[in-house]
Amino acid sequence: MESSARREDGVQTPREIYERLDRFVIGQDAAKRAVAIAAHNHLKRIQARRLRRQSLIKKSNILLIGPTGSGKTHIARNLAEILNVPFTTVDATEYTEAGYYGKDVEVMISDLLFKANHSVEDTQRGIIFIDEVDKIARRSQGARNGAGSRDIGGEGVQQALLKLLEGRDVYVPLNVTQAWNKSDFVQVDTRDILFICAGTFSDLHEYGDEGGRAMGFGAEDAAKRSRRRISTKQLVDFGMLAEFLGRLPVVVQLEKLGEPELIRVLTEPPDSIVREFRELLAMDDIELDFADGGLREVVRYSVERGLGARGLRSILEFVMADIMFEAPEHRRRRVEVDADFVRQRLVGLDSAHIGV
Repeated sequence: MESSARREDGVQTPREIYERLDRFVIGQDAAKRAVAIAAHNHLKRIQARRLRRQSLIKKSNILLIGPTGSGKTHIARNLAEILNVPFTTVDATEYTEAGYYGKDVEVMISDLLFKANHSVEDTQRGIIFIDEVDKIARRSQGARNGAGSRDIGGEGVQQALLKLLEGRDVYVPLNVTQAWNKSDFVQVDTRDILFICAGTFSDLHEYGDEGGRAMGFGAEDAAKRSRRRISTKQLVDFGMLAEFLGRLPVVVQLEKLGEPELIRVLTEPPDSIVREFRELLAMDDIELDFADGGLREVVRYSVERGLGARGLRSILEFVMADIMFEAPEHRRRRVEVDADFVRQRLVGLDSAHIGV
């Protein structure tokens, strides 16, 4: 009864959101469950405000921590499509403290406003994905990373983001390309905008209680310990403000994808890369067959170089380059991509990278 009532109200249950995410996002079950719960609470918060009801529900902004190619951006983008809200991706490193040359943080609201076709109402229930958030850590530890004393892209940006994450009425430029022109602006309430921040925090272990990088005898045990849940203290020691982390109550850690998950990424989702290539060649009356061995060579190459799921497309684009170039000239035939073919092409990819 309760779940059906929620559906009538237009609020998807966490299970519904999870199941739809599961179709497009391979692995990361714990992350998908946490994001589904946060999204469900976000929808209930928006509904309560729309019905003008007093509500105690706080914003469920999310912090995603995981290695490159683990699916952080992919989860956020698919979540926006599931919730049917405007979505924009921004890079935290583009913004500077107010008063310095660079983008003010309000410009990210302008990006979302543009994606919402300048509808303020739609903008106020959208999702902003802030990538590379670990790059705006406080740089007071200058001796360690060589940063200067001026921190125009670190702590100052975190401070500026606080009001957006918490929820305030802010004035944002209508024209993203002319953010300096304050004569043309609109007021936007950020209280119901869901912020999803993400970062690799790749050297986080240097700031933990474990005492530095795991090397030599016992390194494997240290690596196992480092996979434990990251604490708020570690993030603060890393350079994130406690006030900033306090406005990101949902912290989700993503695991590094292994070969079995990457094989599934290539083949299972409705929008998988393999299905895309098959459709492209089918338009030229060519039947494309990817042998299991060929796919495993692609995945092994990505894993060995730490590229994760993000690197799969660029690898396959290189492997398929000659076939795609010649495809329109050879109609009505079948092409098989096997392990030997992929290995030969990947030798060329290594050479190309060395040349660069």
